[in-house]
Amino acid sequence: MSQLNDPDYVREQYATEGNLETRRSVWQPTADGLDPVNEALNAIDRALVGDAHILEVGCGTGIMAERINALPGVTLVATDFSERFVELTAARGVDARQADICYLPFDDAAFDVVYAGWMLYHVRDLERALNEVRRVLRPGGTFVAVTNGNDHLAELRIEAGGKPDITQFSSETGESVLRRRFADVRRHDLETRAVFPDHATAQAYLDSSNEGLVLPPFEGEREYAGHVTVFEAR
Repeated sequence: MSQLNDPDYVREQYATEGNLETRRSVWQPTADGLDPVNEALNAIDRALVGDAHILEVGCGTGIMAERINALPGVTLVATDFSERFVELTAARGVDARQADICYLPFDDAAFDVVYAGWMLYHVRDLERALNEVRRVLRPGGTFVAVTNGNDHLAELRIEAGGKPDITQFSSETGESVLRRRFADVRRHDLETRAVFPDHATAQAYLDSSNEGLVLPPFEGEREYAGHVTVFEAR
């Protein structure tokens, strides 16, 4: 088990919103203006036919849940393992509940769409988690999952004495994993950018993961390449 899907590490990382917000703050759209969150929302919107029940797993602070909840005809349930994140999401007027993706407390075929944004690499048992997604998704429903690639911020991590993050659900592996459960899997790859105004901001980003990485000092602004994939599976 890697650190990224160690339950104790994940629990500590997301006990509060600080680490997530530190990492989220530096990300910019692709060079042609595409934002992965917008693209994921578009994928969800494409899947809607009339009134729809949607489940978000790993809702974080509720930013995406609030946007999904505003789509016409949608009934949304947002879940997260973190009590704090459920609290923050509920404060946005969303039906938010604490739940573990490996043991979803919902009936079979209860949802038209399931959304998982940047969370499947944190799951301790990926196979069980995806079986649960498949179980609660109605036949013909859509699963939208967003994840990073192996080269996501790899240059920054290497400069700081680390290695690229190779995760269990990535741009490289996600399609084959999903095809074991879904007949139609589509992908949209996006070359995002992390922009750091100074060294302190870049080091704070690294510190948020508590890996002990130390970035050599630099002056001025720096930009590092990210890689994100939005998967649509049905």
